[in-house]
Amino acid sequence: MITFVASIVLLLLGYLIYAKVVERIFGIDDQKATPAYEKHDGFDYMPMSWWKASLIQLLNIAGLGPIFGAVMGALYGPIAFLWIVVGSIFAGAVHDYFSGMLSLRHNGAQFPALVGKYLGKYPKTVINVLSIALMVLVTAAFTAGPAQLMAEVTPLGFLTCIFIIFAYFLAATILPVNKIIGRIYPVFGAILIFMAAAIGIGLFFFDYSVPNLTMQNLHPDELPIWPLLMVTVSCGAISGFHSTQSPILARTLKKESEGRKVFYGAMIAEGVIALIWAAAGMTFFGSTESLQAALASGGPAGVVNEISTTTLGTLGGILAVLGVILLPITTGDTALRSSRMMLMDFVKEVTSKKLDGRWTAALFAIPVAIPVFLLTQMNYNFLWRYVGWSNQVVATVMLWTAAMYLLKNQKFHWICSVPALFMTAVVSSYIFYAPEGFSMSYSTSMVIGSIIWVAVASWFVWQLIRHKSEGKSNALPAKAS
Repeated sequence: MITFVASIVLLLLGYLIYAKVVERIFGIDDQKATPAYEKHDGFDYMPMSWWKASLIQLLNIAGLGPIFGAVMGALYGPIAFLWIVVGSIFAGAVHDYFSGMLSLRHNGAQFPALVGKYLGKYPKTVINVLSIALMVLVTAAFTAGPAQLMAEVTPLGFLTCIFIIFAYFLAATILPVNKIIGRIYPVFGAILIFMAAAIGIGLFFFDYSVPNLTMQNLHPDELPIWPLLMVTVSCGAISGFHSTQSPILARTLKKESEGRKVFYGAMIAEGVIALIWAAAGMTFFGSTESLQAALASGGPAGVVNEISTTTLGTLGGILAVLGVILLPITTGDTALRSSRMMLMDFVKEVTSKKLDGRWTAALFAIPVAIPVFLLTQMNYNFLWRYVGWSNQVVATVMLWTAAMYLLKNQKFHWICSVPALFMTAVVSSYIFYAPEGFSMSYSTSMVIGSIIWVAVASWFVWQLIRHKSEGKSNALPAKAS
């Protein structure tokens, strides 16, 4: 229990201390008008209170990610606590802060536009395709999952549930941000927090023994931590999906100082939620073998339902159903909204035409809604597998984008470049070892991943040298003519 409690304390200290360091390095200016005022359109751009934006951001980035991912991450034992804490403070929250604040500084720009500005047009083209593909995969996964549960607990069929969820998705995608998202998301965000808090309190008062991190359980048998843990537990530590969601709220902030609460703070809150569910997964079933069996029989949703109903009784059952149905839906709709916004921004850039209005938004929602619907007919586990790696690739690119922004502005880039190097190593080695990738041997995958990492690190060293020499040349006094 000591490791669990210490992890929560460290996350809170991370927000109180390191968040201010990150904010100071970025350099906020509350005298600058934010996009919510400069581009106010009553649709995507409009001022919103910071507390409401924080709850919406938490729900957008969280959903079931820090619950399902943390429960599956519990198979690795207490080492998962360490990854959640270190990942959230030094990688995930930094990633979320810069994805939101860079969007705010660039008139509410979407993630691909930021990549294009700081990494170049070719990475922008690739990330445009990858980001929209990730949004489609996330929306499909977060439609199929709740639809299956709805079909089980109601007399409705699976396809009927799909159509009901899609009708809501389209409404949330094309209506102004304050009509549905701004009104009901804070309530759902409160449900997510209450659900985690209730389980966390239950761990203390129902005589559960949360394991501590020791040298003996540092590495689970026959389960390589690197790089599998860093992809399994993503939303509770670092997730590229967040960089596609932050621009939604960047277009609503009233001043720049609210960014620390909305972007960095929401990620820390998600880390706390992930810690609670990881602890519940480690203790409730008595052993990792029993947890593995429970996951095999009922999936993450079944595990969450069993923990909730056993710990909290009828209330827990209600919360579990609400959580497993509502929370992924509220992630799926903002994923669809983000992909619609990305597509609109891309067409605006190519055609130089002004594209505004509800019906225009509805038109752009169709090209992404169709593949989402088709993917919902596939196996849920298949979908979720491919979400993981693409999600962490997007996170890596966002960290490199932030690092280049800091480097170009002669600021302390290491707060972004170090986690970017770390995540580069993760995604480079994972795809060659994972079954959804090339299924190579572990040693071969590590060698190939190391080669890719060296290539990327060499590129960044060249960037450091180039910007250092440019800085010196700019500092030289002009010669007299």
